[in-house]
Amino acid sequence: MTAPEYRRALEAAIAEYESLGEQRQQIDARLSELAQTISTLSRLCGIVPTVPWGLTEACRTVLRNAGGPMTPVEVRDRLLGIGVDLSRYSSDLAAVHTTLKRLNETGEIRFIGASGGTRAFIWERPARAAGLSPAVAQVAREMRVTGSERKKK
Repeated sequence: MTAPEYRRALEAAIAEYESLGEQRQQIDARLSELAQTISTLSRLCGIVPTVPWGLTEACRTVLRNAGGPMTPVEVRDRLLGIGVDLSRYSSDLAAVHTTLKRLNETGEIRFIGASGGTRAFIWERPARAAGLSPAVAQVAREMRVTGSERKKK
């Protein structure tokens, strides 16, 4: 293979990588929606889950589907609304705060300031080209520029 052929193969691999990343985000969002639906419908049918939903996963689901920033109080209220049992915690809001703090530390969510000085958190989607070297990222940027120039023509 020649250098231009390697370059085309690299560009194709990058394009597929980014496409699969976008599909993964769509699938994750849909799985979260379905988890909420199943939880709510199960409660309405009188079915008690045999494996309780963990607070961390429940917070992830709520924030993934929020569509914007949420305060810890809003997260707690949404958790209660979808049937998450918070009664085992002496302070449900403190448990939510701790969980959000840990998710923020891992980079899954991001802390942002909200109006009135309150804390709010938003789902932080992972970078589409995570783990690629700077040289490969440069090729991806060049592909986007070239692609946008083609669209203008």
